[in-house]
Amino acid sequence: MEVEDQHEDGLDSTPPLPDDQFSTGEKAVIWGAVGLGIVAMAGLILAYDTVWTETLKPIIWDPVVKDAGVAGDAGYTPQNTAIYTLSMLSCVVLLQALFRKWNLPCDDKMTLALIAWVCLAPVMRVLEDADFFSSSRDVLFISPLIHLHLAAWLVGVAVVSHLLGRAWDGVSSDDAEERQFTLLVGFMFLALMLQWYWLYKPAYAQHSETSFSIALVGLVAACLLMLITMTRTRGWEAMTRGMFSFAIGAIVLGLGHWAQFMSTPWAQESGRVSNDVTLWPVWIVLGLPGLICWFMYRVGREDAHQLKLTGFTAGVIPQGISLNDWEADPQRWASHPVEFLSNKALLAHPMVLGMVFGQLSDGFATMMGIDFFGYGEKHPVSDAVIQFGGTINDAIGISWGEGAWFFAIVKSILVGLIVWLFVQMRVEHRQQHFRLLIVLAVLIVGLAPGLRDIGRLMLGV
Repeated sequence: MEVEDQHEDGLDSTPPLPDDQFSTGEKAVIWGAVGLGIVAMAGLILAYDTVWTETLKPIIWDPVVKDAGVAGDAGYTPQNTAIYTLSMLSCVVLLQALFRKWNLPCDDKMTLALIAWVCLAPVMRVLEDADFFSSSRDVLFISPLIHLHLAAWLVGVAVVSHLLGRAWDGVSSDDAEERQFTLLVGFMFLALMLQWYWLYKPAYAQHSETSFSIALVGLVAACLLMLITMTRTRGWEAMTRGMFSFAIGAIVLGLGHWAQFMSTPWAQESGRVSNDVTLWPVWIVLGLPGLICWFMYRVGREDAHQLKLTGFTAGVIPQGISLNDWEADPQRWASHPVEFLSNKALLAHPMVLGMVFGQLSDGFATMMGIDFFGYGEKHPVSDAVIQFGGTINDAIGISWGEGAWFFAIVKSILVGLIVWLFVQMRVEHRQQHFRLLIVLAVLIVGLAPGLRDIGRLMLGV
């Protein structure tokens, strides 16, 4: 085949490193993380007051405790924003190297599973905004702890699912499917019940005036949806299958408690009882981004299907060819499926669709919350953009809103540029995990806050 010939001819003098080897930069990040951990532990032991009491506690821990308290909504500062951003970027570089070495899946299925886990965070965070969780648990649902907390659940579910079902990965027989399905479903049910018992059930006693009958129906629905998801994901690797199915069940469990609050709102710590359930912003915050993503998917689905038939991945150059070799002779690779199909195919890729939906939802939700419902912005950079929008309002005589419309426009322009760069970008085979984790980081700072904002608007908290 022509594709195979081109692939073999592309093995030039500068092949990329094997997937199981770390680059110089990756080694620097890994050893830097180890060194920083040792220094931090030594500082906490030898100079506790200086390192913790006077430095880290007021910057990181005190805002978390304040956010979880009666006042709630502690704002971010430039200091902790910088720490969180640098930590997230370092984790992307560190984890992608480890995930690649461990040969963890990074296909479309894993992308969907990770998107589901990103969606789980705001579902739980909105319940904390509604003062649902008990005082002994609510700190677990404040950023950044909520992401670390859910990461622990994710790792646990992934590892156990892999250990239970890996023997039947890639085996298509009915007997293999039955064995894997039975083990995974049993574990998923126990894990979901553990989450309900540990996180949700203690709050029932705190809100004794509420029956929580709807929430218990949500628990049953969560188990059923998890079972259906397991059925529909036959043929997936056990790890990805377990991650996706559990996340779906956990999301439905949380939404069941949203429904309970809408029906019989419990009193909040602030003494306020919400009776204001607003649903119309959903059509703007989720509907418009969803419509845009649908059009993008229609544009790219045919090329994505054709590329899949060739055995290549959108935007990923064939294994054994370096990015330098690929870019050095563009005419040579112009007819390669990766080159002439990837641009449109990436428009239908879950990574791109997730980024677009998340960033647009965040922009529209911020605009609706601030300009229509009187909420405030916690992040200093976003707040600066909104204040500039307010300055524009004053300059042209607009008395409506606080200027968050400008934030939505900036978000839309940025996501357009990101998508354009993403579809033009080609990565080596060993860089697939890096690309996936970069997208995951974008989802955490876009999709998660956007869904949280619309959830707060809906519940009026």
